[in-house]
Formats: sequence, structure tokens, C-alpha cells
Amino acid sequence: MTVYSQHATRGKTQILATYQGPDGVVSKTVTSVTEPRLAVPVVDALNRISAFATVPVSIHDRRERRVGYYPRTHLAALTDPAARTSLLVGAHSLWYEYVCLRLHQALADLESAVAALPDTVSRAIRSELEAEKHGLQTGLADFSGTSSEEEQESERCWEFGHPFVKYDDGLDTLSDETREQLDRREYGCTPKEREKAAAALRVLVTAHSQGGDVWASLDDPSCRLFVEPYDSDGFYLTIEAPEPGDDEGLWEIGVGRWVPDDPDEEPGNHTSATGNDVVGCALPVAPTAEEIARLLKSVDETPLLLAEWAESHVGAVLAGTAMVVTERYDS
Repeated sequence: MTVYSQHATRGKTQILATYQGPDGVVSKTVTSVTEPRLAVPVVDALNRISAFATVPVSIHDRRERRVGYYPRTHLAALTDPAARTSLLVGAHSLWYEYVCLRLHQALADLESAVAALPDTVSRAIRSELEAEKHGLQTGLADFSGTSSEEEQESERCWEFGHPFVKYDDGLDTLSDETREQLDRREYGCTPKEREKAAAALRVLVTAHSQGGDVWASLDDPSCRLFVEPYDSDGFYLTIEAPEPGDDEGLWEIGVGRWVPDDPDEEPGNHTSATGNDVVGCALPVAPTAEEIARLLKSVDETPLLLAEWAESHVGAVLAGTAMVVTERYDS
């Protein structure tokens, strides 16, 4: 709906909102802060909020060879803090719940960014979110034919299929590829299975976001984290959520190692290699996001823990954890 930016003027930094109006593109000042560094996290959070709020109501839900629409219930969270908890409990579809989680994180980041700023700035930001929400709701009401003559028009234009937002959040949350990947993952799920898969998704994505400076890739946002710390001697860690519909439904923590395709090359110094599983732990109880984040931090701080864990036998507890090895994949 809106693209946000910052602009230096007269010794201050303005936060600008740019959107499509009835007569073309319009830029208006939302508020101003004393230093550019104070504007950066605000602008970043506002861009993510705008994108996560707008895109789901601007595209078709094409799961299972049908054409539908995504919910608009997430819009309430833009202006009502009490409504934000609902962003973390739905089970409409994996992609929509993924976007709702990312919207929740963006709103929390915005709250943190404005906490130390003057109250005048906070009020201006709240007013901006009101305008963003109103613009979307007005456009949606007109699109669905439910608007009334009494409703106040919005100066921000919204058009289905053409969301005016800054897309990139670094995780391709809003890309067609991610949406299609998650749609395939939930294909054939029962509502209960989808609910469990959505809960697992939230754990993984939240743990990834809490990892801070830890390098970890979210290979598939709904089921897998991959961590290969620097100086780990070619070892890596995987954290996988259960597949939807899996009767046992166990989370799995695994240690693997890159094996050079050329046997004369040393592990860790290879030009090409194949990943081989070494040990695995099937967890009897689903981990929390905080537990996974601590695990990521521990291997980041002590990369050779992975080499130590790789020596563990079935039934042994991985050093420094409560996880029991349930499988060895080598001889």
C-alpha cells in the first residue's frame, strides 16, 4: 500500500510515506527525528508492515486448484495491540500464517524502535498506521461491493493485483516461490494437520529471528533450519519439523558433514562435496523457539561441538544438551 523512506532536511530526518493517490503518486511527511540512525529501524519496520498487511489481500489464494481470497482479519493488528495475539494462532494456510507471523514481528520491531522516541513521534506513527489500515479497508470494501455512501473515502488507492509496497524482507516471504512451496507442503492436509504444521512453522521462524548474528538459513520456512558455523571442520546442523500428516510427528536434530567428491581433498577445503548425515536425534517433545535459538547460539560460539556430537553413539546424550542420539547413519 505504501513505501516508506527517509529524507534529510534542515538538520532533521523526515520519514516519508509514498503511495498511489487518485491523481498519481503522492509523498507526505509522517514525522521527523533528530538523527538518521533513529529513522532507519522505523522505516524498515513500516515497510515490512505495509507489505505484510497489503500483499495477502492483493492476490488470489490458488491452493488445490481453486481461486479464493486470503483473510483480511490481520488488518486489525495494525492499530489494535490486543488483536496482535491473533496473528499467532490461526491455521488458514501455511503461507498466510507465515506472513501473519512476520507481520507480528514487524509490529514488535516498530514498537521497539519508537519506544525511545518522543511521544509526538509515537502518535504520528500510530496515525500513519491508522491511515494505512483505513486505505486498505476502504479499497477492499469498494472491491467487494460492500462500501456505503457514509464511509469516508481514503486518499490512498488500493488495487487488487497491484500492491504498492516494498517487497524484499530478506527471506522472500512474499515471493511466489515461497507461497507455492508452502502450498505444496500443506497439500492434502486435514485442518488439524495444517494447524500443527502452522505451529511448527512459527517455532522455526521465531527461532531463526531470535538467532541474532548466528548464521542460519531457513531452507524451507516451514520445516528446516540449516546451520554451518565457520571453522566447524565441515560439520553442519539441521533442525527439521515433522512432515504434515506424519503419525509420529517427531522433530529431528541432525549432525552431518560435507564429504569431498574428490577423495584427495580435505573436509572443509573442498571445491565440491556431498552432505552426509552422521547422527540424528528424534525429539519426544517438540522444542520451543527459545530452545532452538539457544542451540543455534551454542554451535555458533563453539563450532567444534558439532564434531564432538558426531562421535556420539545411539543412546548417548549430546554434550551440553538433553538430546539423545536415536540414529547413526554411518558405520
